[in-house]
Amino acid sequence: MKKILITFIAIFGISIAKQSLSLEKGKWSFVKDEDWCYIGAYPYKSDLPKEKKRGDNYILVYKIIGSDENIIQIEAGYNYNLNKRINVKIDNANYDFYSTEDSSETAWTNDDSKVIYAMKKGLELTLTGESTRGTITNDIYSLKGFTNAINQLNKDC
Repeated sequence: MKKILITFIAIFGISIAKQSLSLEKGKWSFVKDEDWCYIGAYPYKSDLPKEKKRGDNYILVYKIIGSDENIIQIEAGYNYNLNKRINVKIDNANYDFYSTEDSSETAWTNDDSKVIYAMKKGLELTLTGESTRGTITNDIYSLKGFTNAINQLNKDC
């Protein structure tokens, strides 16, 4: 199952990379394609030093049309250090995420439904990760509008 998921993620990531993401800073957007839908947002704040370079970083919750499973995907804009913890803090609760050697810019969780529930109830999400070069980043996402967006994802997809 994990190999299927990673393969799907790679295909999903490639197809998203081919189109421009319809995301905004601090706001949750809904996008529907032929085979899948997603909601996503860019962080409204990041503490990355200005002299450091980084690719796009964002959070998506997506699903295949007709599926009941929502999957959280976080793109760092850099390669995660696979030996370090990737932490998502929603209000006062912490959730572990992981990355893989095959797709080290991306992080997932084994507790999607638990994290999504917390995102519905929360006000702010802070993602803390460390790059392979040792740079630690803290990206802050607003959860305002997340509940409406996830409800639309579940209804329309």
